[in-house]
Amino acid sequence: MPALGESVTEGTVTKWLKNVGDPVALDEPLLEVSTDKVDTEIPSPIAGTITQIVITEDETVDVGTVLAYIG
Repeated sequence: MPALGESVTEGTVTKWLKNVGDPVALDEPLLEVSTDKVDTEIPSPIAGTITQIVITEDETVDVGTVLAYIG
């Protein structure tokens, strides 16, 4: 989970926009996250293929948590 602001410490995955096996481009939206301050799309930090989704929809996690693996 990337940092979304100085005071944001956690967020809830509201919707995955990609599935395991899907190719993704750098900065392509991967998922939607909701926090107490903002609702936003999280872009892919790299190009590749999603190999595993670790955090499911409606799960709340801390900033810094791995959400998915891209290979």
